[in-house]
Amino acid sequence: MTALSALVVGADRLGNIPDVLKGHNINVRHHISGRDPAHQKKTLALPSGTDLVILLTDFLGHNVMKTFRAAAEKSGVRVLACRRSVCSLRQALNQCGYCEDCPAVATRRRAPL
Repeated sequence: MTALSALVVGADRLGNIPDVLKGHNINVRHHISGRDPAHQKKTLALPSGTDLVILLTDFLGHNVMKTFRAAAEKSGVRVLACRRSVCSLRQALNQCGYCEDCPAVATRRRAPL
């Protein structure tokens, strides 16, 4: 199965987050800190090939989150929101179906391409 490509929005540094995502077969394709004022006002297009948008909520303003949620919805991409901590990310991944033990992931892996 090919890895999912994620856009991570929030925080200046990701720390161990890319390692946790690799364990769930998710690669960080792009990381945006969200500090740029342009991220608050204009309608953005997600980078091509984005399968998942991860919002690190403790480092983002409401307008930035709203902008990226709208862009994800427009593109039909799933959004995962959590705090910038490994524990919070793991919990969010488990709840949304991206964990290794999740039946949705196992079914998706068995399905022919």
